[in-house]
Amino acid sequence: MSQGLLLKLEKELKLRNYSKKTIKGYLFSVDKFLEYSKNKGINEEIFKKYILGKLNNQNSSTVAKDLFAIKFFFENILNQKINIPKPKRNKTIPDILTIEEVRKMLDVTENTKHKLIIKLLYGTGLRVSEIVNLKKQEVNFEEDLIKVNLGKGKKDRFVKIPNSIKGDLENYSKINNSSILFSSNRGGKLTIKSIQKIVSNAGRKAKIKKRVYPHLLRHSFATHLLEQGTDLRIIQKLLGHSSIRTTQIYTQISQASIKNVESPLDKI
Repeated sequence: MSQGLLLKLEKELKLRNYSKKTIKGYLFSVDKFLEYSKNKGINEEIFKKYILGKLNNQNSSTVAKDLFAIKFFFENILNQKINIPKPKRNKTIPDILTIEEVRKMLDVTENTKHKLIIKLLYGTGLRVSEIVNLKKQEVNFEEDLIKVNLGKGKKDRFVKIPNSIKGDLENYSKINNSSILFSSNRGGKLTIKSIQKIVSNAGRKAKIKKRVYPHLLRHSFATHLLEQGTDLRIIQKLLGHSSIRTTQIYTQISQASIKNVESPLDKI
């Protein structure tokens, strides 16, 4: 029975043009719930008990993802309306890299391709999935623009090629025979895990004590732009956020305004 329900769910998600990653996540969450509800019944009360149990052991962000998936399953596959509030998320702020830390990461990275990947992640704010899928034809060196085709949220957008890497990126593109900008040594795309490893290795070699991962470079890009005085709406466009509320987190992360505050103690 559960297999048939999962197949129906997968079909419904595909019809709505959800991404492969989202479909995989929804199927995983619902499958785990169906395992839990076996011999208990599939109803709202069991759903609530399942979510409450998860909240005792996991962070609210992880539980929220499960809740969205299972609620979608109830309402669109079982045709049952569900009234379960979204768990309040803990507002954690990522530990941003400093410009000096990014510089150290680049200094210890000798491989040209790896260095360009790190520079693009930090210099454009691209997501790791967007770097993986980036094609050479989407990099316009005449206009100094990179077109990001159907990024997260199914929206195209443009980002500017940083002036400091334009020459190196163009030279690399010319000697690379693949249609993919950053292809693997075996041909085809690099995996997301490969890029995660490239970034974490650079952080380790640079002796950075923070956890270093690709999305942290994106966070750092946005925060440093804000601290330079870039308008929040421009940052929203560059990051490809659908809502300005998502971009506003960087006003909390940025410490520039705090550092510029003059304490009354200093006037004594």
